[in-house]
Amino acid sequence: MRTRGRLRLATRGSALARRQAALVAEQLEDRGYEVELVTVETTGDQIRDELIHRLGKTGAFVRELDERVLEGDLDGAIHSMKDMPTEQPSELVTAAIPERGAPGDALVTPDGTSLEGLPDGATVGTSSLRRRAQLLSERPDLEIEPLRGNVDTRLEKLLAPALQEEHAERSEADKERKGDTGGYKPDYEEKDTDEDDDAADGRTVDEWFDDLSEIEKQALGREIETEYDAIVLAEAGLERSGLAHHVEYERLSRKTFVPAPGQGALAVTATDGETARKIQTAIDHPRSRVETTVERTLLAELGGGCIAPIGVYAVVQGEYVQARVSVFDRDGEESVLANRDLPVETHATAAAEFARDLEDRGAARLIAEAEDDDADADESDAKVDDIRPDREDQPEGK
Repeated sequence: MRTRGRLRLATRGSALARRQAALVAEQLEDRGYEVELVTVETTGDQIRDELIHRLGKTGAFVRELDERVLEGDLDGAIHSMKDMPTEQPSELVTAAIPERGAPGDALVTPDGTSLEGLPDGATVGTSSLRRRAQLLSERPDLEIEPLRGNVDTRLEKLLAPALQEEHAERSEADKERKGDTGGYKPDYEEKDTDEDDDAADGRTVDEWFDDLSEIEKQALGREIETEYDAIVLAEAGLERSGLAHHVEYERLSRKTFVPAPGQGALAVTATDGETARKIQTAIDHPRSRVETTVERTLLAELGGGCIAPIGVYAVVQGEYVQARVSVFDRDGEESVLANRDLPVETHATAAAEFARDLEDRGAARLIAEAEDDDADADESDAKVDDIRPDREDQPEGK
């Protein structure tokens, strides 16, 4: 069967990046293209003990992929839009934005506890400055601890303590049920069924282990550094990783927890030309393009990038785009919150005007203070590195 052509597209090597790239490839193949996905390691994948906001300042998860495109080695690159810098080389265009996935955040807990139901002083894991500020704005009592890694790594870190505790309890119960000769005596019936004791379900520790999901089995062997009561992830990443049905989570309100600009959206970059136009015709989703254009325009005009806690979310509603923006200080104590209906026909210029109004209302000051805080943190880190020149980066993927 004849194809419309062959496309070689760059992707990062993480499991989630490959799954997302496969979604794009599938759409292109459905429209008659032959697609080859080429894995490219990025600086963000190599410098693995840095927080996400530091990496984002230089487009560390994006730059190397686009360089391969500009050099002519590949036809395009597939990115998570929220990782993309708002500025890109003039020769490069965003050829296509496929239909957007879930744009919001999810609070994941071992047992399905809601944000409101978390105990006082609960430890929540995230390395996003935006999520940190939004969480503290709602729950100032929370302890926010850094959390990096692939989606599965983050989930393993969350699930590990409870699973390891249960494994130890079941192992001890199994020992008690064995006689001096080592013979197995399954005496579960004598258990008080009213007890909140999982061992009363009649399974041995081996049977219990066999019934665990793969993510739970991996968590069981993970070394625990921080015990998290909850973590916050992008819902789209949770779904695309195939792990959403293995964990309990609460969808956080997009009004209160305004997502990162472009969250849930994928983008295909290519050099400006015929190939880019073909990709756009094949898989571009106009509504998703309008919404993410509004979000990224607001981010670009406000500045701050990944340095400041900024949330921007836009939804097309008829002839207007409803745009919601939140800008916080780092501890969620001060904020500028606003929403506005922007005409679809002039959505980009209207978004820029909205940004200027937000700056006048105090957003510019909050962003400038966040930049000053970041500069101070960089200086402090440099002093620490001078003291510990033999420091080694610990591998932990995004």
